[in-house]
Amino acid sequence: MDVKLPKLGEGADSGVVVTIFVKEGDAIAKDQAIIELENEKAVASIPATTGGVVEKIFVKPGDKLSVGQKILSLQGSDAAETPASQAAAATEPVTQGGTPVEPAPLEGEDELPPPVAAPVTSPSIRKLARELGIDLGRVRGSEAGGRIVMGDLRAYIQRLQKLTEKPKPGEPAPAKPAAESIDFSKWGKVSKKPLTQLRQVIARRMLENWNAIPHVTQFDEADFTRLNELRKQQAQAYEAKGTRLTLTPLVVKALVETLKKHPLFNSSLDEATQEIVLKEYFHIGIAVDTEQGLIVPVIRDADQKSVLELSKELEQLAQKARDRKVTADELKGGTFTISNQGAIGGAHFTPIINKPEVAILGLGRGAMKPVARDGRVELRLMTPLGLSYDHRVIDGGAAARFIVDLVKEMEGFSEELVKL
Repeated sequence: MDVKLPKLGEGADSGVVVTIFVKEGDAIAKDQAIIELENEKAVASIPATTGGVVEKIFVKPGDKLSVGQKILSLQGSDAAETPASQAAAATEPVTQGGTPVEPAPLEGEDELPPPVAAPVTSPSIRKLARELGIDLGRVRGSEAGGRIVMGDLRAYIQRLQKLTEKPKPGEPAPAKPAAESIDFSKWGKVSKKPLTQLRQVIARRMLENWNAIPHVTQFDEADFTRLNELRKQQAQAYEAKGTRLTLTPLVVKALVETLKKHPLFNSSLDEATQEIVLKEYFHIGIAVDTEQGLIVPVIRDADQKSVLELSKELEQLAQKARDRKVTADELKGGTFTISNQGAIGGAHFTPIINKPEVAILGLGRGAMKPVARDGRVELRLMTPLGLSYDHRVIDGGAAARFIVDLVKEMEGFSEELVKL
């Protein structure tokens, strides 16, 4: 049987082969790693779907693979691949963060659900469907017993709209303007280097996020003088516990407390149902600057962890990101992201929101500045903040209140939270 590249998750439809772990003639077991694939800002191991003896390998390092493309073939496999098993694998739901993601329809399959003889719904929805000329038998109900609610009707209409936007069979899709290649060597000496797969992923995601989300950035400054003093006081105690105390875990704790007061900033917009999904968990993404590009691993349940636990996990995740050992799962499920450039330099900047999140916090480098306090001027460590938010979900007043409360949390940080 042929072992093919499975769908790795939403938006993960291709990757570049980094390492091949097997060779022709090797006996392998089910779930044994056969290749490493660079995809979605991570290097992920791809397991064998069944055991057997490797007959032929169809890929080599550097090859770009797409979903369904052959990786290798096996002899004497544990289970022969039949058309039925292929269909089952192709239609098995993919999950992202525990939420089912509906797979794309098989080629030639009707993209609308089969009609239901007696759909269950309310009289008001039946009346609306009649007025719109919609056959409720084709609407998939999400409530108990397949009951159709307004969100189901709305999702069905949006699906119809997407289908009408697709090119008809035999009709070419609208062509994008061809990219123009400029010969810069006409004006002087140049050198070239190809974009890595990771850099291409980052470029595509940044463009998608910027184009899809109406960004607004709220700027402010926070007095980090006390926060930095607390860090210095506890630095040796944390080193004795095997970690380095930085300002980032303190910022994470202050951020989580602020998110609890402003749950809209810990949400996502479900564009299909036009609903705001308010999350009751706090998974904080931390942007890590690596030689390969920006990688954003996620600290899960940050509200349930101490500053010591956050410090250790931050250090471990940052190192894994720099070593390209962070897994695809460790990059997913974030509810809010922090981009801290303080160690590098610079002041205010506009961070790009990490979709499907609705906000991101950017921190610049703190600097000593004269500040008026209680009628006198003092030198204080002032840190620039930039809060970018999705204006479809969040208004300016809400953003201003959020950043005011965040500054209060940072400047009034409890010493008990840092002490070991």
